[in-house]
Amino acid sequence: MPYPSLTRLFLSFLRLGLTAFGGPAMIVYIKELAVKKNKWLNEERFKDGVVLCQSIPGATAIQMAAYVGLKTKGLRGALASYIGFGLPAFAFILLFSILYNGYHNLSFVQSLFAGLQVIVVAIIAQATYSFGKNIANSYSSIIIAVLSAAYLGIGVSPFLVIPGTGLASILLFRNIKSPPPAADRKVELWKIKPIIALLLILLTGLAALYFINFDSFILSVLMMKIDLFAFGGGYTSLPLMLHEIVGVRGWMDSKTFMDGIALGQVTPGPIVITAAFVGYLLQGFGGSLVATISIFTPSFLILTITTPFFDRLKSSPLFLKATQGILASFVGLLFFVSVKFGLAVPWDVLRVLLGVVVLIALIKKIDLLYIVSLGGIISIWLFS
Repeated sequence: MPYPSLTRLFLSFLRLGLTAFGGPAMIVYIKELAVKKNKWLNEERFKDGVVLCQSIPGATAIQMAAYVGLKTKGLRGALASYIGFGLPAFAFILLFSILYNGYHNLSFVQSLFAGLQVIVVAIIAQATYSFGKNIANSYSSIIIAVLSAAYLGIGVSPFLVIPGTGLASILLFRNIKSPPPAADRKVELWKIKPIIALLLILLTGLAALYFINFDSFILSVLMMKIDLFAFGGGYTSLPLMLHEIVGVRGWMDSKTFMDGIALGQVTPGPIVITAAFVGYLLQGFGGSLVATISIFTPSFLILTITTPFFDRLKSSPLFLKATQGILASFVGLLFFVSVKFGLAVPWDVLRVLLGVVVLIALIKKIDLLYIVSLGGIISIWLFS
């Protein structure tokens, strides 16, 4: 089947983005669209994309949308797919942020978020377990996870912990074997000029922010830094965001940040869209837009640059060891976030019962949208 037009790519992923609840689970639907229904990619290419998107920074599902666009229509296709998939999430979180900012002091809204904070703790705890059981499966990876949580607990920056574990894992992981190099598959080099143009636009935008609105410049650089270090999917951005926004800069407290995560769970798209909530509360619509663009741009650029060389990367023992160590560190960082959020909740019998029920629902794999929506309604009744 011929490759799709840019318009079709955009509209196809816009439609998917409107129902993109469940984060990485959306990869199944992206595969249905790109491999089974339209045959834009074959199984092998798609699997390579999944492995790549789990090995580099960024939210896996939206990165896969960009990967499909990149493989079918180059850089313009990647942009069309990426924007189409992410646009609904931004629109919804912006609306919810506006409503939250205007009405969060109302009693029924406070009752709503009293329960949603418990739900967020349960979601992060379950995500830590799900992420950890696949990653922390050896003594070395468990040691890295525990040490990462401990270092974060004593105040070491995660931006030091992550590269440190990547380097240490090269020595610790001795039994990781790389697959044999792929048979001479043609290296697809995307046109270098569009990538350079994109980088120049990014740098020009940063320079403009620096001179026009320095606060927006700081917000942009911070979100880019978070995105650059968030390996393994959207949830891994949370420890970094919590550290910088709540811990280092004090832009908001843990409870407000948890409210943003809760809102992110009832919108389609990756959980990193919480950045838009943060941006709106700090700087209004402009801050929301700056934060959103910044939290997605670095990982998008990394995807476009590394895709042509991934066959070589996945055959490199050093790359595989470093990636395994970095992912193991995020198990510890997510555990720390679970504890941090848990300590921020004023637990009582009702909150404990709600948390247990939510954990059971998550274990039973009930859709997150239903859990958060129904849990919010119950919270208004329980905590009024």
